[in-house]
Amino acid sequence: MPNNFTIYNTLSKKKELFRPLHPPFVGIYVCGPTVYSHAHLGHARPAITFDLLFRYLTHLGYKVRYIRNITDVGHLENETLGEGEDRIEKKARQEHIEPMEVVQKYVNTYHKNMDQLNTLSPSIEPRATGHIIEQIELIKVLIKSGYAYESNGSVYFDILKYNQKYQYGKLSGRVLDELISNTRDIEGQDEKRNPFDFALWKKASPEHLMRWPSPWSDGFPGWHLECSAMSIKYLGEEFDIHGGGMDLMFPHHECEIAQSTAALGKESVHYWMHNNMITINGQKMARSLGNFITLDQLFSGDHPALEKAYSPMTIRFFILQAHYRSTLDFSNEALQAAEKGFQKLMNAVDSLNKLKPSDHSTIDVVKLKEKCYEALDDDLNSPVLLSHLFEGVRIVNSVIDGTEKIDAPGLESLKALFSTFVFEILGLKDEKSGKNDEKLTGDLINIIVNLRQDAKNRKEFDVSDKIRQELNKLGVIIKDRKDGVDWHKD
Repeated sequence: MPNNFTIYNTLSKKKELFRPLHPPFVGIYVCGPTVYSHAHLGHARPAITFDLLFRYLTHLGYKVRYIRNITDVGHLENETLGEGEDRIEKKARQEHIEPMEVVQKYVNTYHKNMDQLNTLSPSIEPRATGHIIEQIELIKVLIKSGYAYESNGSVYFDILKYNQKYQYGKLSGRVLDELISNTRDIEGQDEKRNPFDFALWKKASPEHLMRWPSPWSDGFPGWHLECSAMSIKYLGEEFDIHGGGMDLMFPHHECEIAQSTAALGKESVHYWMHNNMITINGQKMARSLGNFITLDQLFSGDHPALEKAYSPMTIRFFILQAHYRSTLDFSNEALQAAEKGFQKLMNAVDSLNKLKPSDHSTIDVVKLKEKCYEALDDDLNSPVLLSHLFEGVRIVNSVIDGTEKIDAPGLESLKALFSTFVFEILGLKDEKSGKNDEKLTGDLINIIVNLRQDAKNRKEFDVSDKIRQELNKLGVIIKDRKDGVDWHKD
């Protein structure tokens, strides 16, 4: 099993050689979206970052269990203090629908966007509401061990008690004095022993829709609790990698560490990985700040900040051009540069498949392949990998213009290199083939619809009805008009 893959561990603040707990098995837990609106460009970054990790570890021969959760309860508006209205319930109230309708609507669009970006589905995608029992049982353990307390039907984690034995803030660098100075008295804080204690269970107010019975009250779990409960359930008390956006380090991941450590008497996670933010005009792109561009808007161009539409692979290439731990600033210029770069790479792949080998070679593909692995082994350095792949593009162009030669084994090795790193690991795909397939489908349907119309004109209505019925079975709906025929896919 390869052993030279290094990961920057956010907890230790240094790169570490990756050593899985139980090779060849690897467990990864990544915090997924809170599904109360459409996914935006900021959501694409962790999805693509950890898709790259999943793909690379799988390529190296590991058997990876990749867990990415869906938060569908407990994420309150003030996530730092754990107060305010549940984001999903607020959306449901605004749209006059059930909270689970909100969840289903945006889970569906998130999955659609993830498919468009060519991210692999996780091994398991658990939802917080599907694991209420596990969360209640974890709270019982924390109360019994003295790290949690009940107050007026709610349950809170006692950070001062935890800090007597462990260190709260070790991931984010926050210290207790800073927490104390940054907290303030707000409604509901009088329930807590300390204003910075966080909720494990919240008693639901009479009008609150999302509620479950518990030993303490009818209520709902805190936001942080779900990830501790679900990671333990699916990956065990200790697992290899926990990932997420840098904005989750505090309070979410800090609270996760505290809960899990207090309940288990040991730390669960061996490597913490955090992707940096996508910014727009230097400010983090976020729904809460109102400066976001949804993925659907990016793909359609329907947003005032966009000069044009950008394809899913352009977005994927744009994100992979920067190292996952660096900030990435949105601009039309940057996206258009990514579009050109991606197209240049795809053109080289097309040309590569048409090359004829020479009798001898002036190209060392083995060395290029080694450099590609070195880049990924260095904490998933995708921009350096892309620079090596563009060296491959230069080689292809040099062979075409006759300044370099490549023999048959070298040509097969270069084709394999592009197939492995461009498509299998980076997860890029040639969008032209998809567009061509779509156009061909449309053209074929038009031919069939015209044949049906010819049958109608000849008064062969049984034939025209048969064609309509068969098309309906395939999801193609025909509408006859006075001046012609319309069709659309259902």
